[in-house]
Amino acid sequence: MQPPPDGPAPRGWLVDALPALVVAGVGLVDVVRLLPFLPGQGAQLAAVVLGTVAAVLTWRRLPSLGIGLAWLTCALQVVTYVPPLVTQVALALVAFGAARWGRPATVAVAGISLPLGVLIGLLLFRDGWFPGSGGSFREALAPLISSSTTLQVGVVGLGLGTLALPWLAGLAVRFLVRARTSQQQQLAAEAREQESAEVARLRSDQARLAADVHDVVGHSLAVILAQAESGQYLPDDDPARLKQTLAVIATSARSSLQDVRTVLQATRSDGRTPDVVLADLDDLVEGVRRSGREVVDAQTGRPQPLPPELAQVAYRVLQEMVTNALRHGRRDAPVQVDRIWDDGLCLRVANGTDGAAPSPGGRGLVGMRDRLASVGGRLDVEPGPDRFAVTARLPVRR
Repeated sequence: MQPPPDGPAPRGWLVDALPALVVAGVGLVDVVRLLPFLPGQGAQLAAVVLGTVAAVLTWRRLPSLGIGLAWLTCALQVVTYVPPLVTQVALALVAFGAARWGRPATVAVAGISLPLGVLIGLLLFRDGWFPGSGGSFREALAPLISSSTTLQVGVVGLGLGTLALPWLAGLAVRFLVRARTSQQQQLAAEAREQESAEVARLRSDQARLAADVHDVVGHSLAVILAQAESGQYLPDDDPARLKQTLAVIATSARSSLQDVRTVLQATRSDGRTPDVVLADLDDLVEGVRRSGREVVDAQTGRPQPLPPELAQVAYRVLQEMVTNALRHGRRDAPVQVDRIWDDGLCLRVANGTDGAAPSPGGRGLVGMRDRLASVGGRLDVEPGPDRFAVTARLPVRR
């Protein structure tokens, strides 16, 4: 027989045996005290004491067995005409253990059987359960047998209280412990949920950081690469243009370093990057033009201020779009940048290509889609044999 799931923690049988040892000592005193009144019934008295000791021994670990032993002991008591013993007060401990650690069926059986046993014993006693053996013991209890109903009810109540109160106390402790365990489990679940949310937030921050660094470094390297390639075609007798190209390369490198520092700074503070304004989009397009590539910039509609999160997404998406145009577009074809304002903002970048267009599943395109999806926008890719266009649509929240 296994203890219930909410049973007592293992402490060793020695600890559980301590109450049983105390009961055995009290039972020995009971036997010695009652033998003069019940000659020849020493074995029966000892059997009742041992049954009570066995029931108490199982009060924590095997409460259902303890209830069964208590009933068997009481049945033996009836059959052998052994009177109630002081030792049997310890059955209150069995009642407590059954309510505290027993399974639901054990709790119910204990709640019904122990008080019922008291009633049966008292009724048998009142109706002349004990045989006349010289009348000494019976005469000592004669006042109770012939007493008023009030006194008999009081005795019944005392017997019931001796077992019912411990049973109720065990039930109360059982519910209190379960409530505390449930509360602890709820707190643990909330802690795990918070931990999972924190892990998810950290992963999201890491993904955002990786995307920002990818966009910043990728754009700057594309501009630097475009300048370095254009420098190869400059005439050797024009040092001024060569110096100008190197200056643009240096400016792009410094700008890239500053942007990376800004992104990393945001991860160490409150996670916010500096707000983006519409002028930053103009500077981004102008930076591509300074790299030596021809840029056709067209803007239609009425520009309007963007919320910070939308402005940040628009900037990063346009940055990645022109970076792809610089990396994969033909040098002899202009980069077309369109900004269309209507009920939202539409960004479209197109460039000529010789077939080396970005892969539809490339990191840059995936990153743009994720950014746009986070604000309710979308990305459309229009690949072609000699032209590649990417369109981003962002809602404008007023």
